[in-house]
Amino acid sequence: MGEEHHHHAPPPVQAPPAGPPPPNLALSRGPVWNPTEQLSQLHYCIHSNPLWPVALLLGFQHYIVMLGTTVLIATTLVPAMGGDHGDKARVIQSLLFMSGVNTLLQTWFGSRLPTVMGGSFAFLLPVLSIINDYTDRTFPSEHERFTYTIRTIQGSLIVSSFVNIFLGFSKTWGNLTRLFSPIIIVPLVCVVGLGLFARGFPLVANCVQIGLPMLILLVITQQYLKRLHHAAHQVLERFALLLCIAVIWAFAAILTVAGAYNTAKPQTQVSCRTDRSYLMSSAPWIKVPYPFQWGTPIFRASHVFGMMGAALVSSAESTGGFFAAARLSGATPPPAHVLSRSIGMQGIGMLLEGIFGSVVGTTVSVENVGLLGLTHIGSRRVVQISCGYMIFFSIFGKFGAFFASIPLPIFAAIYCVLFGIVAATGISFIQFANTNSIRNIYVLGLTLFLAISIPQYFVMNTAPDGHGPVRTDGGWFNDILNTIFSSAPTVAIIVGTLIDNTLEGKQTAVDRGLPWWGPFQNRKGDVRNDEFYRLPLRINEYMPTRFL
Repeated sequence: MGEEHHHHAPPPVQAPPAGPPPPNLALSRGPVWNPTEQLSQLHYCIHSNPLWPVALLLGFQHYIVMLGTTVLIATTLVPAMGGDHGDKARVIQSLLFMSGVNTLLQTWFGSRLPTVMGGSFAFLLPVLSIINDYTDRTFPSEHERFTYTIRTIQGSLIVSSFVNIFLGFSKTWGNLTRLFSPIIIVPLVCVVGLGLFARGFPLVANCVQIGLPMLILLVITQQYLKRLHHAAHQVLERFALLLCIAVIWAFAAILTVAGAYNTAKPQTQVSCRTDRSYLMSSAPWIKVPYPFQWGTPIFRASHVFGMMGAALVSSAESTGGFFAAARLSGATPPPAHVLSRSIGMQGIGMLLEGIFGSVVGTTVSVENVGLLGLTHIGSRRVVQISCGYMIFFSIFGKFGAFFASIPLPIFAAIYCVLFGIVAATGISFIQFANTNSIRNIYVLGLTLFLAISIPQYFVMNTAPDGHGPVRTDGGWFNDILNTIFSSAPTVAIIVGTLIDNTLEGKQTAVDRGLPWWGPFQNRKGDVRNDEFYRLPLRINEYMPTRFL
């Protein structure tokens, strides 16, 4: 018999016991911060109010901060228009008065956000175009040329205001913002701050003797000294800016009296000395701005079209400012219907500016938005109180001229901090989108770069008389294009909206942050929309929703 061979199956190989999952390297190096819709470090949000003495002082601080741009606009335009120091003082009074009125309109019936409405540099090119048209004409006096020029500006503002009124109350602007995503909001809000870099250190350098000490003192006092003692923390955090202005202003006065600038260049003396604004001597004691105070408005089609471009640009700038203000005041992003309402109200404000004889239209004051973040106080009431100071000092000219005499390099040092806060606020919106998406990085990077680079090209190639790089036979067409592409927020909206919505827009909706963004764009998409943005006095209950 043959030998039998039994073949046994090999024993099954047991899998090694499952070990712990691989460590999450991000967690091993520290916590991961979850996206936060509302900032938690604010002391007062949009609808909470500090005590009245604190609110009054904070309101005065907002008034002081917005003064710099107002004085700079008047200082730039009035001499070119043929006006003297008295005309400049009255122009500043008109700008302040209309800023107070328009801020009240916005905080009551417009965006409802704590935003100060100040003079806009977007109107500079159209106004310079009007000035140039009258340079070669013969007038009986320079004051007559100034009056004729400002009457033409009035007419252009009145007609161009209907651009914003139509965009707002027809809901066209709100429908445009429905195309936004966090990928667009980031560069838009960033360049609202970064696009104003020329009003930062370049103006500080005009007088480093007071501009640089102001910048250094503000950073040290507001950020470092407040940490030395808990009793001084809140005081310095909220009012260090006023304290630093008082100290450096007094220092500048001492240098002026001591003769430190007696042999300096004329431009240096204008920037450094405290007695070169001539506002105190030329401002009237009491003057109430009234409709058509300069005379009957003059309407010329060529000038109106250029001003329409500035009206469009001011809408883009204000939109970026509204998003930043919402973030820094503890509110949710403004819905589309609120943005439409606010732009429409801005148009009504521009109409009033034309009637009352302002030299430029208004937009959201970026420096005052940055002040919300600097003080950690986003209260709407504080900003409304600041309107009282604007209107009061616009009527009692001598008192307003005293504060308007603060040297501009002091304001420029403040802007270095406040514009930076607004730019960083824009960066914070990226937390709601996928930052690891190469597609998002591409759209974000291209939009941000072009929004800075294109306006810089237009600014560098714009002559002192306002003629920009677009030079065709149609002056009105030149003014429109030069104004639009000189604005960083406008370029950011154009480039960002176009690329973000056409480059795999639907396929990348989640990466773009649309699931988070969508509810805020609808009136009832988020329960907090009504809490932050409903109109006062229960007006919502008595008006059709199409008008809200």
